[in-house]
Amino acid sequence: MLDPDTFLTTLYVMVDDFAKAFLPTEVRPGPRPALTRSEVITLALFSQWAHFQSERDFYRWGARHLRPAFPTWPARAQLNRQTRRHAAATAAFFLHLAGRLGAHACAYEALDATALVVRDSSRRGRGWLCGQADLGWSNRLGWYEGLHLLISATPAGVITGYGLAPASVKDQPLAETFFAARHAGAPRLPGVGAKSRAPYVVDKGFEGYDLHQHWCGDYGASVICLPKRNSLKPWPRRLRRFVAGVRQIIETVNAKLHHTFGLSRERPHTLEGAQARVAAKAALHNFCIWLNRQLGRPGLAFADLVDW
Repeated sequence: MLDPDTFLTTLYVMVDDFAKAFLPTEVRPGPRPALTRSEVITLALFSQWAHFQSERDFYRWGARHLRPAFPTWPARAQLNRQTRRHAAATAAFFLHLAGRLGAHACAYEALDATALVVRDSSRRGRGWLCGQADLGWSNRLGWYEGLHLLISATPAGVITGYGLAPASVKDQPLAETFFAARHAGAPRLPGVGAKSRAPYVVDKGFEGYDLHQHWCGDYGASVICLPKRNSLKPWPRRLRRFVAGVRQIIETVNAKLHHTFGLSRERPHTLEGAQARVAAKAALHNFCIWLNRQLGRPGLAFADLVDW
């Protein structure tokens, strides 16, 4: 168990080393910002802990506890702008962590989607993300208004990539874009990650024999999907149970994002803000796995990692 200062220092050192080695030098006209890029990314990640009830709560906590480490503590609006500005660098750090954790040498990746709510679906009016978020169905929540978040993770729980779409987008077209972006490379979608040589284990939301053939032939993405129970070629019960057990890791990862890193409480007002927060949560998730390994702890033991 680490105190917050030790955790924050370790995180900053790793972020700064990554920025110096892999990110281009910042060139920006005008006055110098209060925080460096490394400091902004560090605070963006640290603020994702569910210990903080909101961005405002984190800002108040930081103003009380972090001024010795960040003497030029900025205004909250400036910190939010800088966090959104460096969202691509945050996503790059997330992918760097996935690579350091050996994500692409895994036996398979589990793929699934989860809900990112932006507001109560029963509210009237256009909302903050009009035209970008809409109504969708979640087995966990029922009908909700927001975004559909696709997550790919290794058997160890390391997130290798993610994608966002309106809530009404089904799993198959979301996976189509995800696999295509991984295959071709998509600078505008930095969070999708690199193409995987391992197969993807998915649930019945991604079913479709023709789709699976298309994904494999055109994108090199092999998919293992449980058939429906009334399929003409049903799988044996033991095999079905085995595949269902293999997929449990993605449920664990989604639970960490929702409860440990506060995804279920997010109510972003802009798409850029949603992208920045998801990138920060994915990066913090992978960083905690890396740190636990350094400490000789189970990789997903996040609950007692920081002694608040």
